Amino acid sequence: MHGAAAPVVHPAAGELEAKLGLAEFLLASTDLQVSARRAVDWLIAQTPIKHAVVLLADPSTHQLVIVAEHGVSSSAIAEFVLTPDDEAHPLIKAMHRRAPTYFDNAPLSFRAPIEGRFHALPFCADETDSGCGLLLTSATAAEVQPDVAWLAGLLSKQVARLMSRDTLAETRFGQERMLLYSIINAVTDPILLTDTEGKLIIANSHAEKLFAAPEDAGEGWRRAVSLNNMLFSAALSTSAVAESELARRELLLVDPLEGSDLLFELLSSRAKDERQGTYVVSVLRNVTDLARAKEEIEESYRTLRVAQAEVRDERHRLELIIDSVADPILVTDQEGDIVLLNVPAERLFNVPATADEEAQRRVRANGAHLTSFVSNVLTTTGEQRYRGEIQLLDPVSGRPLPVEGVAGTILSEQGELMWVVTILHDMTEALEKARLFEQLERGAAQLELKVQEATAELAEQNELLRRQHIALEQASALKSQFLANMSHEFRTPLNAILGYTHMLLNGVSGAVSDQQRKSLTRIDSNSRHLLALINDILDITRIEAGRMPLNLSTFDVPELVNEVMSELEPIIRRSTLRVTARMARNLRPLKSDRQKVKQVVLNLLSNALKFTPTGAVTISASYDDKKRWIAVAVKDSGVGIAAENQAKVFEDFRQLDASPTRGYGGTGLGLSICRRLGQMLGGSIELVSELNEGSTFILKLPARLRRR
Repeated sequence: MHGAAAPVVHPAAGELEAKLGLAEFLLASTDLQVSARRAVDWLIAQTPIKHAVVLLADPSTHQLVIVAEHGVSSSAIAEFVLTPDDEAHPLIKAMHRRAPTYFDNAPLSFRAPIEGRFHALPFCADETDSGCGLLLTSATAAEVQPDVAWLAGLLSKQVARLMSRDTLAETRFGQERMLLYSIINAVTDPILLTDTEGKLIIANSHAEKLFAAPEDAGEGWRRAVSLNNMLFSAALSTSAVAESELARRELLLVDPLEGSDLLFELLSSRAKDERQGTYVVSVLRNVTDLARAKEEIEESYRTLRVAQAEVRDERHRLELIIDSVADPILVTDQEGDIVLLNVPAERLFNVPATADEEAQRRVRANGAHLTSFVSNVLTTTGEQRYRGEIQLLDPVSGRPLPVEGVAGTILSEQGELMWVVTILHDMTEALEKARLFEQLERGAAQLELKVQEATAELAEQNELLRRQHIALEQASALKSQFLANMSHEFRTPLNAILGYTHMLLNGVSGAVSDQQRKSLTRIDSNSRHLLALINDILDITRIEAGRMPLNLSTFDVPELVNEVMSELEPIIRRSTLRVTARMARNLRPLKSDRQKVKQVVLNLLSNALKFTPTGAVTISASYDDKKRWIAVAVKDSGVGIAAENQAKVFEDFRQLDASPTRGYGGTGLGLSICRRLGQMLGGSIELVSELNEGSTFILKLPARLRRR
């Protein structure tokens, strides 16, 4: 039966001694949790019950909490939440009954700490008591065992007794608390009681001004209080407080009213309570004025130490300066007696007592000369500095030491003469330099005379070279004019020879035999070769003479390359080479002299076909956006050119194989003309080649050539 009253079965016999011991323990106990824990242990030990829970109403949280248990899972304890105000809950109803309540194994409509069948026995001290807790025990039947009923009654009396005692204790505690507040408020230092994490529990009036803001406080006050709480919590968390010793540290807070900084000495100690745990008692002692005085004293000491250090450094620096000076420095009194001197001066005016008589005599002589010099300083008036020469001797070697003395006087505050400071400068080097300077002046005069003679001779040689240069220019002009005239004279009969040969080959004068045709063909070939040579010579002379005109136009490079390949198509077909053209997509039209660009590309491609027995020839064109250059490259897989010969191929009439049995013909003017034409067009021709690895000739031209 679910929720029905369970009859009580009286035990036939019980463990009287065990019961007596439990009763005596509960009578002496003053802690409800300890009493409940001991009762549950006795119940598990003396009865066959396996699960037991003691529930008590907590007046502070207004909940029914578990104070002792056995055989209950931790999850069931954590999930159990019940308040005495929930009068409809079956367990609350059972707590207000006078008799035990039995809950059978049927599915429960509520969550209970014990699963399955169990009894709920209320804690009621008398008939008027409304119940303040429950004893839950596992059950195998509806009847309550006598020992369980006896234990429930005993715990009811213990709970009623201890709860009434706690109420009286709370009344006394309230009086003591008021007295404690009066005491701590009388103290001028802020006093706080916090937990170990810095959470405020009790504070006197002085502490509340720093760590609590009233409801009508402004935003600045609230921010200052929030900052003070954060700084105080950080101070407690970063420095562990010893359990027996008083911990001291400095704490910087903000005055909520004025906003100024306040420095406190924080004294913290731990206070333990058996029920509530560990607390931290903190006393703040205002040391702001003390800290300011301490800072001022430290600043004064610091200033004094800095001044002392500066004096020591200045004195040490002065000694280092004096000792590091190579010139002797002396300080003498009015009578000329030496008071202070550096190491170089000590070598001249002071020798060890073990020195020979001659060295001591020289030192006395130096002292006499110095005394005479100081006397002259004292007799001279109106000058801040006095200069004069002193003849001294080296005490060791006896060598004369001509020195210049520079002296100054040091006066007291009353204007009286105190010291004379003298610096001696060795004049030996200066005299030697003067002698050398005289020799140098004489040598410079002699050198100037020779330079004038050499200048006149050089002017005469320059005039001779100028005349030779003019003669060479005239000879070069005459040579160019002669070559131009001779080339023109050669071309006229050669064109006639080519014309008549062409007529004979075409049968204009009648049929010719095979032998005659063969001879005429050779005449035509050699004549054309000679004409090409004459044209190359004529081009070179025109370029050198500066009479090669430029005809600028805008044209497409791919069209020009196709035209060149079409003209060389017969040569390409006769060879076994694979000739390809590769044009870049970003090519732009080229503004230059189209005929001269074509002449260069035609010559480079024909050379590649000539010097490449097998393999491939590639002609490519590309455009450089940054430099705005168009490059036309002709790459072959031919014989290649060694590194030491790459500059020679661009020379006039130069062929790498100049022997009569060379394998390739030509005059050696093609690349020379190409280089000159490239330079005329504002560009250049580059060569990249390795022997037996092929060659690449690259013609680089500006995309837009401007007229000069």
